[in-house]
Amino acid sequence: MTPQDLFARFQRNALAGEAGLDAEILADDIVLETPFAPDGHPRRVEGRETVAAMMREGRKALPIVFEEFRDVVVHETADPEVIVAEYEMVASVPGTGKAGSANFIVVLRARDGRIVHWREYQDRAAMAEALG
Repeated sequence: MTPQDLFARFQRNALAGEAGLDAEILADDIVLETPFAPDGHPRRVEGRETVAAMMREGRKALPIVFEEFRDVVVHETADPEVIVAEYEMVASVPGTGKAGSANFIVVLRARDGRIVHWREYQDRAAMAEALG
């Protein structure tokens, strides 16, 4: 799979209520980085099983339904293994009537059809407000 295919799979997974990054699309030595993660949350996680477990548990713990990806722009780079994706993720909290959205930027590196590096920049304030 190309980096674009892998990003599209992430989108499909998220909209289906599953962990966006499933073990099948992760390289054994994946590095996941979230430089703006809040205190108490890891900013760097390594290894397929560790990342996949974190994604599964995070999805179970997050009481939201992802409804759509808006304004998706995927930038190709000079390196064919790397794309930069910008998007707005729209979600709602079942049973509360609350809905919101947050903007993200992801730098994705793929090799041999799997994600080897995922660096995600999140609009933490918008996420907190949406979950408020």
